[in-house]
Parts: sequence; structure tokens; C-alpha cells
Amino acid sequence: MSDMIRVCPASDIALGSAVRVVIDDVPIALVRDSAGDVYAIGDTCTHGDISLSEGFVEDDTLECWAHGSKFSLKTGQALTLPAFEPVPVFTIELKDGDVYLDPTPRFDYADSLTNKEEA
Repeated sequence: MSDMIRVCPASDIALGSAVRVVIDDVPIALVRDSAGDVYAIGDTCTHGDISLSEGFVEDDTLECWAHGSKFSLKTGQALTLPAFEPVPVFTIELKDGDVYLDPTPRFDYADSLTNKEEA
């Protein structure tokens, strides 16, 4: 795992909203769901070149404002069409009121498909 990078104060992410950050030229959506949990997923919709952080947070999903595709905040999985490819997810930690992020993307949904196929 790469070193964690301090991204922003956790207070910068309002409840039920997303904030766009760019780390090493990679756009990332930091999202606080309605329960107050913070997630980090790729900020570009896999259906089109649209910023997901401008979309809508609902439960544990982020919906693209342009065409309505929803993505799981936990796995990056595209849950509704027209998107069908997942976005990457990133490991984060909350420490001393700040958000730290590992810039190495994970594809939890792709990993879960591989594991199911091997079973």
C-alpha cells in the first residue's frame, strides 16, 4: 500500500455531498453519505466524461447528474445503466479531523467477480 496523503479537513465534505479533488492528475470524488461515512471513488463516470462529484448522494451511492448512472461508494460498481463499468475506489483514513487517502486505486467490484469465477 502506498503512503497515505493528507487531502483535506473532513469538515470540508458536507453530509450527503461530494467534493472533487485531483491527486497526481487523477480526479477523485470524496463523498460523505447520509450516515456520515466518508468514501473516495473515481470522479469520472464510466459512461461519459462527467464529474461524479457534481451528482447526487443517496444512501451509499453516488449518481451521475447527466445520465443517472449510480455507483456504489463501497465497491465502485455501476448499479444502474447506462454505465456498466465500475469506477475505482480508494482507501481513506480519518485522522485528527483530516482525510488521508491512498492514491493507489482499488477495483473491489472487479476483484469480487474474479473471486466468484474461481469458486
